[in-house]
Amino acid sequence: MLIVSIFICKTLPSLAVIVVATAVLVLVSKIPFKTVLKSIKPLAIIIAFTAVLNLFYGKGEPLVQIWKLKITQSGIMTAVFMAIRIITLVVISSLLTYTTSPNELTDGLERLMKHSISMTMTIALRFIPTLIEEIDKIMSAQKSRGADMESGGIIHRAKALVPVLIPLFISAFRRANDLAYAMECRCYRGGDGRTKMKIMKFHARDYISLAAVIIFIALLVSFNFIFTKVI
Repeated sequence: MLIVSIFICKTLPSLAVIVVATAVLVLVSKIPFKTVLKSIKPLAIIIAFTAVLNLFYGKGEPLVQIWKLKITQSGIMTAVFMAIRIITLVVISSLLTYTTSPNELTDGLERLMKHSISMTMTIALRFIPTLIEEIDKIMSAQKSRGADMESGGIIHRAKALVPVLIPLFISAFRRANDLAYAMECRCYRGGDGRTKMKIMKFHARDYISLAAVIIFIALLVSFNFIFTKVI
């Protein structure tokens, strides 16, 4: 719900509220600030690229003009707005994975959705580190055979990734087939007739947290009508 609230935000005051709320969540979660920065670092190029693009989509008198490209005050505000929006999105998403174990995520998803959907999402999360490790092994193997993946233009680098992607897809399908065979051998038949070891129930703090988030989103929606929208 907090991630959805980021997309509802369209004014500077609502963005400020989200930034403050995100900072409070980081402090409450007791996650080291360096760890939070690490989650933002891989997306730094995307954040910068998005900000630069939005610089040229503003309206009003141009502050700087380069050929037909104009940088206006509204363009600068939009660029900063979008950059902060993406950063808060990444931080809040990271907080979920940092503070909640895969088993807890599975229990929550199973409680909210069907067993098959939660099982699929959990397996997908489980194999992300495995696929990353597989990519490193394949790239190291290709480089040891003389493959050049770092020099040249974009087209050359894209072509150089083909010898990596094909073995990766083959390995992924092989792992999926092995996993399906292992689940069949253990008589896995989906959610039909299954019982739960952990019965999840709502407690007072859950209702309080849910009410706080709903009030928070209502506040952001009201800000969209009260203040001038940036986007």
